[in-house]
Amino acid sequence: MVFKFLKTVFLLVFSLLMIYPLYWLAISSFKTTEEFFRFPYSLPNEWTFDNFTRAWELADMGTAMINSTIVTVVGTALTVFLGALTAYVLSRFTFRLKGLVMLLFVIGMLIPIHSTLVPLFSIMNEVGMLNTYLALILPYTAFELPISVFLITAYMSSIPKEIDEAAVIDGSGYWGVFFRMMLPMSVPAMSTVAILAFLRYWNEYVFALVFINDTSLKTLPLSLSIFSDGYSTDYALTMAAMAIAVIPTIVMYVFFQEQIMKGMVAGSVKG
Repeated sequence: MVFKFLKTVFLLVFSLLMIYPLYWLAISSFKTTEEFFRFPYSLPNEWTFDNFTRAWELADMGTAMINSTIVTVVGTALTVFLGALTAYVLSRFTFRLKGLVMLLFVIGMLIPIHSTLVPLFSIMNEVGMLNTYLALILPYTAFELPISVFLITAYMSSIPKEIDEAAVIDGSGYWGVFFRMMLPMSVPAMSTVAILAFLRYWNEYVFALVFINDTSLKTLPLSLSIFSDGYSTDYALTMAAMAIAVIPTIVMYVFFQEQIMKGMVAGSVKG
């Protein structure tokens, strides 16, 4: 009984510690800069939305939001589909080079992402891909693919192969089994991959900084960088900009949190 009580208290305290930064970000975005420094931890005396309006206009966050949405949605869709397709082959078929393919994906997870910036920049410059959405979508997908393959493969391996056999008896081919059976049944794992990819792509800064110079194509993290230059002392304004940027990630997690938990644990147990 005492252990259960201590466990509950610990989880409650831990949850509050995790939520507090978001709470502090939210209340700070409604303050003036003077009030931010004088009363950093209290509620605003007067709630104002001016910071949000100014941040949105100064950083052109509308355009940046559209660019980030395009890159993130397309990149996430590619990651989930290619990861699921690869996982289907690795989990349901046996072939001679299967071990080598798995090894290549392991090596892919071990490569430091930012160590490839220079060669990727050279390649994209040669093929004229710089300052395009593909300059971000393709590297994002490539580097997220190994972990997505492993997560979805683990989940698909837990699905009985008798389901495949029943589908084949009903007249489905390999593509029919994949689209009609494996994809719907792997939604929890794919949701996990989707939210992890979404968070990574939405918040990625270095690749966007190197590969995108066109102002009209800048993503949200690049637009936020303006507040670390000319507006570095206006912390209330910076907090408002960060609050706007973090809203989509919170919404994504709230909608997919149940599927995420299922995907993280379901593939660990077979049968």
